[in-house]
Amino acid sequence: MISNLVDFHCHLDLYRNHAAAVAESERLKIFTLAVTTTPRAWPRNQELAAPTKYVRAALGLHPQLVKERAHELPIWREYLARARYVGEVGLDAGPAFYASFESQRKVFETVLRDCADQGGKILTIHSVRAAKVVIDMIEALLPPTRGVPVLHWFTGSKSDAARAAKLGMYFSINREMLRNERHRSTVMSLPLDRLLTETDGPFAKIDGRDARSGDVAMTVEELARLRSMPTAELTGVIAANLKRLTTT
Repeated sequence: MISNLVDFHCHLDLYRNHAAAVAESERLKIFTLAVTTTPRAWPRNQELAAPTKYVRAALGLHPQLVKERAHELPIWREYLARARYVGEVGLDAGPAFYASFESQRKVFETVLRDCADQGGKILTIHSVRAAKVVIDMIEALLPPTRGVPVLHWFTGSKSDAARAAKLGMYFSINREMLRNERHRSTVMSLPLDRLLTETDGPFAKIDGRDARSGDVAMTVEELARLRSMPTAELTGVIAANLKRLTTT
């Protein structure tokens, strides 16, 4: 088993046994960011993560749920002072969710402004078909000294990625991104010092089953091969990136 693995975006509370999923990440010593899709889910995630060494809980309001859950934004704001990690948040302009895009923008604007006001937050951000808008909003509303964005499962263009990296953003990479030729090309263009890894389990699948945090090892191995680097070296780079991210 590769050591020092990072799963920076995983929905641990959506597995059949939430507590067992947390315990598995802890047992495998994988730094796992347990993202939430609604602020109502955060207290239980925080309760399970708090006594662990390797699991952290993120406070989210998923853009795909904004149509039904925008009224929970005050709950998100209430919990924010107690949460260092924020996510899953962001924008989704895909066909199934475009009708709520303006509401999503308003929620995301509040998220970014509140994070900037409080400072010190680390955000994992959804940007499906909305990379430019997401980057524009982050640049305008979240100064680099007030928080650090991590673009989760980024599918924007190379120019969007280069701009985001220049603005100090990180990227969390999963196995599915490396299996798509266009996305793989974008990943290969990213600076090494901005890379993290993720599974996005259980939404992402591995050979037809739900991806789990331990599967992030496959992503590291494949990314190392594509980068012509020893796996141990790349693992060290990602661990160093995580340390820099979480200690700034």
